[in-house]
Amino acid sequence: MMNRIQLKRSGILKMALSGSSDLLLQQKDGESSTRQPSFLLRALRIATVVSLYWFISITMVFLNKYLLGSPSLRLDAPLFVTFYQCFVTVLICKVLSLLASCCPPSCLDFPSIRMDLKVSRSILPLSVVFIGMITFNNLCLKYVGVAFYNVGRSLTTVFNVLLSYLLLKQTTSLYAFLACGIIIGGFWLGIDQEGAEGTLSWAGIVFGILASLCVSLNAIYTKKVLPAVDGSIWRLTFYNNINACILFLPFIFLSGEFQTLYHFDKLGSIYFWGMMTLSGLFGFAIGYVTGLQIKFTSPLTHNVSGTAKACAQTVLAVCYYEETKSFLWWTSNMMVLGGSFAYTWVKGLEMKKVQEEPVPKTNEKNETGV
Repeated sequence: MMNRIQLKRSGILKMALSGSSDLLLQQKDGESSTRQPSFLLRALRIATVVSLYWFISITMVFLNKYLLGSPSLRLDAPLFVTFYQCFVTVLICKVLSLLASCCPPSCLDFPSIRMDLKVSRSILPLSVVFIGMITFNNLCLKYVGVAFYNVGRSLTTVFNVLLSYLLLKQTTSLYAFLACGIIIGGFWLGIDQEGAEGTLSWAGIVFGILASLCVSLNAIYTKKVLPAVDGSIWRLTFYNNINACILFLPFIFLSGEFQTLYHFDKLGSIYFWGMMTLSGLFGFAIGYVTGLQIKFTSPLTHNVSGTAKACAQTVLAVCYYEETKSFLWWTSNMMVLGGSFAYTWVKGLEMKKVQEEPVPKTNEKNETGV
């Protein structure tokens, strides 16, 4: 029973990383015999989960922006901030594992976690990509505003198409290519408008592009190394983050951040460490609520929700920081969001078409006597 529940949750989170609908169909087949809740209850669940995903995702971005680039905090240590978030995730995984060993599965279902050097080494390639993803994400956020953050790292979809062809030899339809073209156009228009307003940071743009590339690679490597942890996304999270904590230490030392922390005037502040810990909690929670949103909706709906969330995040950032943006700046954002939505819609139609194609019967030859 425990293995069944664990594989079921692993399947949900693998969909979040791979964008595949096959696992969703398998899950639905396994649940078809159970009684479905009422429409009102399902709608309430979906609204709650989507709202929770929006709240955690948007709050995490604003919180990280405060830690990485707040004039009142004045902490120039992005690698240490990222390291601490990984450290908090490791602690949460270990605490939940210990609690699960003392509680019945009906109260808390979490896999047993222990350190295994062999497994840790097999996860190492993913950990390197994972470090790049979270580091470049945070560095992009450090150098660009929250309002431009979505555009700055908007090329993930484009890299997904490119890497799918280069690594998996998967072709992409013309309509999906057109959607990618709209995203690229919005990306360049956004750079142009940021430059016109005098707020352009080429460092932030480069980090955003690298973050987009690492997000795509992270999905590919995650699918490759999941068997090493028996398909458990929680074990993968534990090993990935503990590897990241170890690998971050020499980079923090070489970058001089230890010296920066030594002279940091708020190092003894409870408020500072509270905000740092809260950012780690939100970093852990975003993975969980992503899985919940896919479980109660679908991978397609999750992508649409993410696009709408990015739009709301941009508007909130402009209002919160009291910024004034030009019409073309808003146009660049709408192009990125519109292109992302169009790509999601096109891929959804393509998956639906594949699912509706009749599957040839294996025993047709025997029936016809050929």
